[in-house]
Amino acid sequence: MHFLRNALDHLPRKANDDCLVELRWLYDRHDIEQAREDLGKWLNKWQGKYAKLCDWVEANIEETFTFYRLPSEHHKHLKSTNMLERINEEIKRRTLVVRIFPNAASCLRLVRALAAEIHEEWIQGTRYLNMDLLEEHQRNSCGGGLKQPDEVPGELD
Repeated sequence: MHFLRNALDHLPRKANDDCLVELRWLYDRHDIEQAREDLGKWLNKWQGKYAKLCDWVEANIEETFTFYRLPSEHHKHLKSTNMLERINEEIKRRTLVVRIFPNAASCLRLVRALAAEIHEEWIQGTRYLNMDLLEEHQRNSCGGGLKQPDEVPGELD
């Protein structure tokens, strides 16, 4: 995960590996409440030794916990970027075949066609994620679907 790799920037070179191993364990919890509870324990344990890392983690970790909002069956797939990396590799492979595009629009058309192809494979083929579980999860947690915010903070009128 990129978050854990970025955490290395906030540690001394000869830091204790146990610190990052324990940080990684936060992503193996069953729910976000348990992860937040263990995060508090982790921060208390390592604040004295690695204050710079702890301050950075406290400021940035919450956005990495977003996968906890989805069904637990999806967690093992969503706590990594493997799906995105696979799509990026396929785009790279296909664009290297063409090598030179006459203009930016032709490259964009190829990428859009590839995205549509991948979408079709996901709908019809073997599913990496079972979207029926997501729909059921949304019905149970939101009372019938995703609630849309009335207003987005910082949005210009």
